[in-house]
Amino acid sequence: MKKYIITVCILITLLFLGYTIYYRHGVYIDITPDVAVTSFVTVNGKNICLKQGQEDMPFEVRGVDMGVGMPGKWATDYAIDKEMYFRWFGQIQDMGANTVRVYTILQDDFYDTFYEYNRQSKEPLYLIHGVWINDYVFNSHRDAYDEELLDPLLRDCRAVVDIIHGKKSLSLGDGGASGTYRKDISPWVLGYIIGVEWESSLVVYTNEKSWDKNSYQGTYLYTEPEATAFEAFLCQVGDKMIQYESSRYKQQRLVAFSNWPTTDPFVYPMAVTSYRYKIACVDVEHIKAKETFLSGMFASYHVYPYFPDYLQIMKEGDQYSQEMVDERLGEVIRKNLEYHTSRLNGAKIEKYLTDRDYYDSRGRYNTYRAYLKALNRYHTIPVIISEYGVTTGRGMAQRDVNTGRNQGHMTEQEQGQALIDCYRDIMDAGCAGSCVFTWQDEWFKRTWNTMHAVDLDKTPYWSDCQTNEQYFGLLSFDPGSEESVCYVDGDISEWTADDVVMTADDMELSVKYDEKYMYFLVKKQRFDPEHDTLYIPLDITPKSGSTWCKEYNVAFERACDFVVVIKGKEHSRVMVQKRYEALLSTYGGPYYQEDPYLNPPEICTPNFERVYLPLILTGVFPDRKSTAPTGVKYETGLLRYGNGNPSAEEFDSLADFIFAGDYVELRIPWQVLNFSNPSEMMVHDDYYEHYGIENLRVKEIYAGVGWSGGTSHRIPMAAVSLKGWGKKVTFHERLKQSYYMLKAYWTGSP
Repeated sequence: MKKYIITVCILITLLFLGYTIYYRHGVYIDITPDVAVTSFVTVNGKNICLKQGQEDMPFEVRGVDMGVGMPGKWATDYAIDKEMYFRWFGQIQDMGANTVRVYTILQDDFYDTFYEYNRQSKEPLYLIHGVWINDYVFNSHRDAYDEELLDPLLRDCRAVVDIIHGKKSLSLGDGGASGTYRKDISPWVLGYIIGVEWESSLVVYTNEKSWDKNSYQGTYLYTEPEATAFEAFLCQVGDKMIQYESSRYKQQRLVAFSNWPTTDPFVYPMAVTSYRYKIACVDVEHIKAKETFLSGMFASYHVYPYFPDYLQIMKEGDQYSQEMVDERLGEVIRKNLEYHTSRLNGAKIEKYLTDRDYYDSRGRYNTYRAYLKALNRYHTIPVIISEYGVTTGRGMAQRDVNTGRNQGHMTEQEQGQALIDCYRDIMDAGCAGSCVFTWQDEWFKRTWNTMHAVDLDKTPYWSDCQTNEQYFGLLSFDPGSEESVCYVDGDISEWTADDVVMTADDMELSVKYDEKYMYFLVKKQRFDPEHDTLYIPLDITPKSGSTWCKEYNVAFERACDFVVVIKGKEHSRVMVQKRYEALLSTYGGPYYQEDPYLNPPEICTPNFERVYLPLILTGVFPDRKSTAPTGVKYETGLLRYGNGNPSAEEFDSLADFIFAGDYVELRIPWQVLNFSNPSEMMVHDDYYEHYGIENLRVKEIYAGVGWSGGTSHRIPMAAVSLKGWGKKVTFHERLKQSYYMLKAYWTGSP
């Protein structure tokens, strides 16, 4: 019996060791070295082809990028379940897409569902799989060859290969997702995109520090003599990934390396170099495939119409002389830029463009289309625009001055048309395919021009429509389990007596809120929207405020921080007391040419300002001797009239208020009112007490309502209790109008 127990224990130990070595560490013995390697996807000139029988048929990658975010969860929670994935795959394919692109290793539910979906589907849904890299290490002394960057990347490349073939196990804490991956989805995986949007600093530092590593000769990939050290690094990673899959699984598929305009293969005039610090090139034309690599390479780019619009900067920069450029830059910066530019081995972009390329089929001056043309003409391999899109966020960060495809403040209808226009530009440029960014909205995201104003540790717990990065999706997550608590549509049936916070004379004010907005309903007898002006004062913070708004000569019972002014359909806006103006406190220099901390606004100043968001911190070539502000901003506090109910025929996703007889229905985004985390009812504390933005918890605010013809000397106000919701968010899915527009265009059906 003792020998039996020992034998069983030894067998269990051996099985465990074998399991660990095979599934966790990827150790294997190639017992079939003579078996031929195969590939069902290949490159033929500028085309990608799929094998159908004995023929290679051209295949357009028509894809959708898919993240891992959902309300109330961080991306690293990997909280999306099988039921959601299965439904989403069907909706994506129904839209006319044939490919999903993911950025990193996901939990096993994704791969299991992808396998089950394709097993049941008449037509398969294909996958392009990314290999993520921790871009935190970019901000350090490490270059691309550092073992803390290179080794994890190579390990993840092998892990991705094992996962798609169903032979991997990952434990929680391995650095990403975890699970038991046993479904072989390789028949539907087109290829890999290795890496992320590379920072110029990493590329330049690698090329300078490891200049002698600019050559790599692999089994499947090799570098040309013109290659840089960074390109050799990419070549090495790609070659080892191909080698691993070829040896262990006898398969190959397409390989690409992530890229974007910041590190594109072009050299630009000094205007672009100085304004966007374009000092690095990553050129995959310096990486070549040997005949042993059956599938081939494609060039992957993330390209958006609004940023960074190098060609528009070139156009604007043409009007400035070299002396003016030198005056702006200064001698030290100019010499630094000239040094980096001289070491670039890229191609001049002007060589790949004609004047006609700048105009699209609608006759618009279209730098996006021209840039895509240049990319496709430069490359000898297929080009896939693996990210393109616009966002339906209320906030905006960049403008596309030529075609209006902005980064934010676009309706769902405008998003749909912009996606169609971008897709047309991509295909007109001769690209082999594209992927829309992105499938679903993601509440946890941040944006450069709002991240100063919110608590970045609590972003998944509320829907911040001022942060445009959260709203690139074709699928929206709206607050409420089945429907939102309120829709600004003129139908006041969702309002009850419990929502009333105050009555005064012939007026009544009601308030409610959810994870996205604070809602207001004003009732005024015989309301005339053409002539009457309504005022809704709001006391948000106990630290400051004024009982008088000088701009509109209106007074309040309490010291207020905001005044919502309803003045017809075109001139309604939110006004903020200057002491509580976030733009002034954070960007006083570029936008006001002053340091507000040297002479802070008075706590009780009656000056109320318009609410702005920054767009660009500096112009292209401002006059260095000028004292005028250099920042570009837009009035995000300007309120838009319209119907905000998604079920309405005239639905406007950016609508803020609507008139309905004696009523005005209104919604204000939390961030516009300086809430940094409404899930816990945190607002901005006094900027000048803390020298910046700190959080302050409030349990109530005060709100009131008055009008231009009112008889009261001061507008009365009442308390509004605020409880928050913590991490218990509510949401429901809704396909945006842009989804249906893209579906109609791609499938040809209404």
